[in-house]
Amino acid sequence: MKKIRFAVIGTGRITRWVLQGAQEDARFCLAAVCSRDGQRAADFIKDYPQWSGARVFTSVEELATAADIDAVYIGTPNATHYAYAKTLLEGGKHVLCEKPLVTNATHARELAEIARLRHCLLMEAMISTLNPNFTVAAAAVPAINPVRNYFSSYCQYSTKYEDLAQGIVASSLDPHMGGGAVMDIGIYTIYPMISLFGTPQAVTSEALLVDTPHGPVDIGGSIRCRYEDKMANLVFSKAVDSFLSTEIAGEKGSILLDAVHICREVRLFPHGTPSSGRGPQTEARLLSSGVPHDVYYYEFKHFMDLILDGCTESPVNRLDTSIATLDIIDEYHRQIQA
Repeated sequence: MKKIRFAVIGTGRITRWVLQGAQEDARFCLAAVCSRDGQRAADFIKDYPQWSGARVFTSVEELATAADIDAVYIGTPNATHYAYAKTLLEGGKHVLCEKPLVTNATHARELAEIARLRHCLLMEAMISTLNPNFTVAAAAVPAINPVRNYFSSYCQYSTKYEDLAQGIVASSLDPHMGGGAVMDIGIYTIYPMISLFGTPQAVTSEALLVDTPHGPVDIGGSIRCRYEDKMANLVFSKAVDSFLSTEIAGEKGSILLDAVHICREVRLFPHGTPSSGRGPQTEARLLSSGVPHDVYYYEFKHFMDLILDGCTESPVNRLDTSIATLDIIDEYHRQIQA
């Protein structure tokens, strides 16, 4: 079995999460950890005795030229993604970059071009669309066509929001680091919409802004998208919890996902009961059948499949989808002036 020799950049919580899934694929090998703090990288490796031989890098430039590294996962703050990915791609490495791919569409287009010129695989690590239950939901859409409305909500209260009151600005809420609600969790409502329906014709945005020492940042917002034949409404927040998730509503029925970022259950509802409450009752049909692996397993499996097949772009998490998503986020930031 061919092993894919991965390096990871970043030793934070998200990197530990993804490794938990990656290690379920026997082809994955952690060959290196890159951090500005070499001791921190070495300590990180100690937590994974199965990869005790992993190397320590303190320079992305050095990592990009390492002959014994096939691919790199970037799990650092958003504002670092562009420079790191560009350096790695120019060094001939395949790159799996945590969402958002970068902080604006211009940089995304540039990276996509570099990846194509270098014949390297570049993919945004968007777990939602690689989840097997999202695949089930997408396959069921023709059964309810034509779709007329898409609604998606991801609102999750963050303790990092509490810290703002104390003047502590986490990278996920730091405007200088590419933080904010739309970049951190709102993207999960946008990306699947683009994956399913393509680019909307018009975007209208609103946001709740708070001041930070580094300028205003959105802690919640909404985006309304108009397509030629449907509407989409997206809601996201780091200041409140919400238990609404995602609905794809068509003239022949509706598909409900229990969560948009990590979907565990998909149900299809035929036409609802008449507003009078009389008549046949609607009975939902369960479409999903569970997620047998860790949720991060699927993005690494897909990415390694593509490498071994000699592919330079994912047919699922396409670069055009990443770019179109960032086009919407750029417009959102322009409209909210933050």
